[in-house]
Amino acid sequence: MTRLPAMFLSHGGGPWPYLTGPLRDEFNLLEASLKALLPNLPVQPKAILVVTAHWETHSFMLSSSRKPPMIYDYGGFPEHTYHVTYNAPGSPELAERACKLITTAGMDCGLDRERGFDHGTFSLMEIVRPQADIPVVQLSIRQDFDPQAHIAAGRALAPLRDEGILIVGSGLSYHNLQKFGPDGADASRDFDLWLKQTLMTMSGAQRNKQICQWEAAPAARLAHPSEDHLLPLFVALGSAEADPCAINYSQSDFMGHLTVSSFRFG
Repeated sequence: MTRLPAMFLSHGGGPWPYLTGPLRDEFNLLEASLKALLPNLPVQPKAILVVTAHWETHSFMLSSSRKPPMIYDYGGFPEHTYHVTYNAPGSPELAERACKLITTAGMDCGLDRERGFDHGTFSLMEIVRPQADIPVVQLSIRQDFDPQAHIAAGRALAPLRDEGILIVGSGLSYHNLQKFGPDGADASRDFDLWLKQTLMTMSGAQRNKQICQWEAAPAARLAHPSEDHLLPLFVALGSAEADPCAINYSQSDFMGHLTVSSFRFG
């Protein structure tokens, strides 16, 4: 089996693929990058493991429903966005396999048979695979936000990349909702530059060490008052420690002012 890359992808804002008008148009560049994602893989994945920024748990958890429901975890959008569906199947088998890999590595992990797709997953996947015919399993982030633990989880999951599984960290490289406009321009630019330099000029233990010290980066806490949307990157990175990094998507005028990026490892 050809080894698949690992990704850290922007999932945009709320239910953006289901909107129309100027707000929807803000996501045109992101949409183009997501549409190109699967066609540019060496092989098509058997399933996709999404590390979602929108599911925080005490220990790592994996969604194990065969038919995941929907979770509309946003507010203030048109009524129709609370009825959209993304009907990809789940994969209890992948969930169990991933859970075993994490527990074998010495970390607690469990299965959630009720967990549905949140917008960190379905807004992303609606563009990546609108046919919804590839099984999708979600992995939570840990509530303690421990960077080393998330890298370790990714390291444990690395064998999945040789088993036809695409590992996707779904978050945002900038996530300060209080400064999601002109006030965030400088912080998003400065942090994005640091992120690119760290991910693309380093590898292995050096890169891991640097990324775990992210709070010392320029404008770090202005870019991420909470690191929930950054942590999926750590899992993707842990699964691809020695692999080079490439930019999958980058935009310097997102929402008119913000700099945001997505990355591919391997």
